[in-house]
This record gives sequence, structure tokens and C-alpha cells, in this order.
Amino acid sequence: MNVWLVLLLGGIFTYLTRAFFIFLFGLWEIPSWVKEFLRFVPPAVLSALIVPELFVQSGKVFISLENVRLLAGIAAIFTALLTKNTLLTILTGIVFVFIFNTF
Repeated sequence: MNVWLVLLLGGIFTYLTRAFFIFLFGLWEIPSWVKEFLRFVPPAVLSALIVPELFVQSGKVFISLENVRLLAGIAAIFTALLTKNTLLTILTGIVFVFIFNTF
């Protein structure tokens, strides 16, 4: 019984915190300086997630032609720059990881 109560209260709390901000932003205009600042959040978060995966292996920086993830990342970056297609970029990275690991 306690587990269900915790799940129910956690769900209600999560919903209310999100609904509060949706309601608040419906009534209040976000200042332009906040909008300008928020433009940089997605690239910063994406970089924070991707860069360690490309450059760090076993807790150490690994920049080499033997770094399969780095080579696949470079191929994916070129694909992204040339095509602007997210799905093709992801598939390019996956295919290059497979190719470099196989051969």
C-alpha cells in the first residue's frame, strides 16, 4: 500500500510542478534576455553528452586513429553538416562504428 501511495504522490507532484510552469508562462511573458540565454541550452547539453563519449575511454582522453567512436563521430559530423538530416546523421554514426569494429 505504501508503494502505491508514494507512486501516486510522486506522480501528482511531478505533474503539478510542470503544470505550474505551463500555467505561469501562459500568463507571463518570458523576458528577451532569458530567451536569448535559453538558446544555448540545447547545444550545451548535447555537447556535454557527446564529447565524453567521443574522446574519453576507460577514464582517459583517447585521441587516436584507433578510437572508433571518434572516427564515427567525425563521419557523423560531416554528414550533419552536408545533409542537415538527423536520421541520416545517426545512421552514419552507427554504420561507421559497425564498419570500424568489424574491420
